[in-house]
Amino acid sequence: MSKQKPKVVVIGGGTGLPVLLRGLKHFPIDLTAIVTVADDGGSSGRLREELDVPPPGDIRNVLAALSEVEPLIEEMFQHRFTTERELSGHSLGNLILAAMTSITGNFMNAIQELSKVLNVRGQVLPAANQSVVLHAEMNDGTIITGESQIPKVKKTISRVFLTPNDVQPLPETIRALHEADLIVIGPGSLYTSILPNLLVPHIGEALLSTTAKKIYLCNLMTQAGETHNYTASDHVKAIYSHIGLPCVDAILLHNQSIPTEIQAKYVEEEAQPVMYDRDRLLRLGVNVLEKDIASFADGVVRHDTDKVAQILYDAIPTEVKKGGTHLELCFRNEERTDDH
Repeated sequence: MSKQKPKVVVIGGGTGLPVLLRGLKHFPIDLTAIVTVADDGGSSGRLREELDVPPPGDIRNVLAALSEVEPLIEEMFQHRFTTERELSGHSLGNLILAAMTSITGNFMNAIQELSKVLNVRGQVLPAANQSVVLHAEMNDGTIITGESQIPKVKKTISRVFLTPNDVQPLPETIRALHEADLIVIGPGSLYTSILPNLLVPHIGEALLSTTAKKIYLCNLMTQAGETHNYTASDHVKAIYSHIGLPCVDAILLHNQSIPTEIQAKYVEEEAQPVMYDRDRLLRLGVNVLEKDIASFADGVVRHDTDKVAQILYDAIPTEVKKGGTHLELCFRNEERTDDH
């Protein structure tokens, strides 16, 4: 009987998720990425509106990150047209995903077929098998509709919510969460990339009921229009307020200062390093993991994919890596407790 690999689920979207997945895919794990379908901007938004398909952009980037194909094939998949006509701004991968959805009649089927073509290392699941619309209620009571519009108004967000109300997650998504040994939340824009996943009915419930270890990978920088002046604990509290109960075991934070010259490049974006407030995090019941996990290549602040992937792999219980599932270990521990 072959040894079962540890099951790791990563929940997120945007540009941060593919960066993390490129590092994690090289470890001996059973990897699943749950990706938001709330995007309504750019090429994704146009295809969503014109063809009535879920937005393919975030899914495309995750498929590319997890692919095991020749670099030229990935470059072709990610190629973005720069004409002055209808194709302008579209990436080839988005068009292929839209075409495959039409051919197979189902967005999830399209992802599965493309995963085979691209030799994807792991499983890619949309948070829902249909488009969802993200709305934000601001502190002044106004409602802003559309994932791409929410950060633009530069107001303080009170809460975000989805329509339609009856959107359902894929059974595979719920199963992956229940069977996981480790669940990583993030990185990604808090209100427009991470929370849209957790707000899909039953995903938040699965997050609360799973026996998996849950780590929140905190963003390195704040984001204007979303998390302006947010500390690390503010990020966690926002997740808790939307889920309804504590759902994070640990938070992974960068513990070194970000060079002044790098910070200066973010002034125009009104972004600054996320300050971590250890005491408030501990009062929230969150274990704090502090590491040097930032990369400044090309003058951009990003998570160091290799360092973060290693830390997350190390966070998987040793017993799980030896072949037991997290759930089995929990039962064994309960039996051991009962014996005493």
